[in-house]
Amino acid sequence: MNDQGRGEFTRALSRSSAPKPSNGAVRRSNGAGQEPVLAALDLGTNNCRLLIAVPSGSGFRVIDAFSRIVRLGQGLQKHRKLSEDAMERTLQALKICARKMAKRKVTLSRVVATEACRQARNCDDFLERVAAETELDIEIISTREEAELALAGCVPLFDPEIPNALVFDIGGGSTELVWHRREERETRRNGRGALDAISLPFGVVTLAERHGGDRFDRATYRRMVDESRSALDAFEARFDIGAAIRDGAVQMVGTSGTVTTLAGIRMRLRRYDRDRVDGTYLDFGEMEEIAERLASVGFDERAAMPCIGQERADLVVAGCAILQGICERWPVGRLRVADRGLREGILFDLLERAAGH
Repeated sequence: MNDQGRGEFTRALSRSSAPKPSNGAVRRSNGAGQEPVLAALDLGTNNCRLLIAVPSGSGFRVIDAFSRIVRLGQGLQKHRKLSEDAMERTLQALKICARKMAKRKVTLSRVVATEACRQARNCDDFLERVAAETELDIEIISTREEAELALAGCVPLFDPEIPNALVFDIGGGSTELVWHRREERETRRNGRGALDAISLPFGVVTLAERHGGDRFDRATYRRMVDESRSALDAFEARFDIGAAIRDGAVQMVGTSGTVTTLAGIRMRLRRYDRDRVDGTYLDFGEMEEIAERLASVGFDERAAMPCIGQERADLVVAGCAILQGICERWPVGRLRVADRGLREGILFDLLERAAGH
């Protein structure tokens, strides 16, 4: 992570009106005289993901990582509760994360949870169990902070010649989108900052469950696209993003398993490779062609495709529908693919704290 990326992050959050995390959100461990070791853990509706890093130059260097599909939010839309199976799967993944953090002697960490824990009626009981069995103190963050952290992680991918950016993160239970106006950030004086965010109350898990699980006909897929697109109408009406797009003044960055999966398919990767995918571009025409092809085949055929597999085969179509809805609403023409986001945003914040800023 370079100086420009870290500086953009710091300035963006300093102008934002969103509340900063409390001091209690960050856990410090006894590491007197030790080089800071930072950890960011993101517990989402579908995935549990950990990054452990150390400062390096003006940024950080990842020394360990973990990612597992846990489907914490499975069935949540129907029952409004976390199921026993989902909690057990997630707890096992969190135990692995806790062991990795202990082995690496993490000195500064932040562990956050998003939509599934925001919605579940029994979430407090689950978090108490996690704390008792793993000593991880999980903080449920707001949709606004989730969007801003995802933005902060993606800023190093921005084209400095394009003044405005749409950044989105298609999650398991919600979809966050940020409208980031870098030109205005330097000129506005009303104290509001130049970040505006929207959180759609659905993601790949909730949309797939609502529209039939793992099999979708063409009409159902189109309904999912239309639902996603129409959910963005009020945001467009408020900011007239389309006018900036017509002026060529908007770039789009997507961070989610859906976007990285489609990029891997487009690149014909036999197995997923983060280093090749992160930072690449997807043309909207390519994206739409791949998405509609995935929607037209069955579960088994999707599961056999490289970069998808059994664990993603029933969710990737819902993700494609959300992605296509975003791209139809705002026809930028291409998007930059980010295999980064919330965890990297947390690490940038921890770097600032470790430096005493």
